[in-house]
Amino acid sequence: MTTTLSARISTALPQGTALVGGGTAVLGLASYVHLSAANHALNGDSNATAAFSVLWTVVFSIGLGLFFPVEQEITRVVAARKVAGDGARPALLRGAALSGSLLCVTLLPLALLARPIANLLFDGDISLVFSLAGAFAALSCAHVTRGVLAGLGLFRTYGLQLGLDGALRIAFSVGLAIGGVHSTFAFAMILTVAPLLSVAATVRPALVEARPGTPAPWREMSQRLGMLVASTLLAQLLVNIAVISTKVISTDDTELVTALLAALVLARVPLFVFGAFQVSLLRGLSTAAAEGDHRGYSRLLLRAVLVTGSLGATGGLCAVAIGPTLLPALFSAPDLLTAADFGWLAFGTTAYMIAMVLGQALLTSGGARRQLVSWVIGTVVLIGVTVSPMALRSRVEIAYAAGAVVVAACMAVSLRVRVT
Repeated sequence: MTTTLSARISTALPQGTALVGGGTAVLGLASYVHLSAANHALNGDSNATAAFSVLWTVVFSIGLGLFFPVEQEITRVVAARKVAGDGARPALLRGAALSGSLLCVTLLPLALLARPIANLLFDGDISLVFSLAGAFAALSCAHVTRGVLAGLGLFRTYGLQLGLDGALRIAFSVGLAIGGVHSTFAFAMILTVAPLLSVAATVRPALVEARPGTPAPWREMSQRLGMLVASTLLAQLLVNIAVISTKVISTDDTELVTALLAALVLARVPLFVFGAFQVSLLRGLSTAAAEGDHRGYSRLLLRAVLVTGSLGATGGLCAVAIGPTLLPALFSAPDLLTAADFGWLAFGTTAYMIAMVLGQALLTSGGARRQLVSWVIGTVVLIGVTVSPMALRSRVEIAYAAGAVVVAACMAVSLRVRVT
């Protein structure tokens, strides 16, 4: 019975999900350990923990928003080249150039506006601006190599890179905590050092397997990159905005900022599992589209939506049941949030993951523009709820859920036209 169930689950998921899943699980665990260790080490300084919370949020919103689209485009192009029997090295070089260009554009304002950014987000700690720049550089390198690995189907190495990144974050953060380090900058630099070391350890297979091929024109990868970056930035803004908006709207409520970040991490446990699923899903959809397998494409998309919805519902029930108890125990976060708060965050996370699945389908079916329009509409809804007269905590939580639901609904309407 167990074997039959395992087989059914395996066939429902895109190829490579299990291999990437192990690394994603370690990286997800590392997020909890890193945040928990930092919060315990900085527990005596609420301003420091709030600044670290905001840094974490910016890295995994703007950073992922900029560089994950490069990974997606590299994955799509390399997968299509593999189906055609073409080499992936030209796509690797184009992707690296695009990622480097995005990094330069990102670092320039950080250099010119370091002091104002430090005052606005990090309570004047300019060292965190430098650590933010380092984290962006690390993400730039990591997502290029991951795109090549995923496109070539080298999921074992992809998972190894994620797992090594997570293991290093755990080792460094626990080491700092045990060593009695109370520096926010030290904990922040883990977001730079760990990814770079994991890339260095796993880049060789990507370079070896990315063989020479026909030249890759810029338009092959950059034609839709602008829309994809905009879509991903809006997606990351939506999923992370609760922490940032609370910090900006109520600069004195550092306890609520810290509690919200910890709650979001707990409520988004399904996202760590979904990350593995998303990588293999994109390659599966890209391959089916390149082969012209419309029936296989539709079946894969339907299974993806069902699996994602089930994953979100299961994680959401767990978050509502034990989230308020785990919050102070695991993260030393203020005991401010209730089961209702976790309910809104979990509901928003489930809708967000479904929107991400539908977005992958729009991307691989030529609907990048419709994907962007959906995120724009959802962001408008999010902003509208955020500036409403409700209590601060309620409006940032409901804004997250409402924005995600609207995005998913808009994408579903668009896909009915493109896929059916």
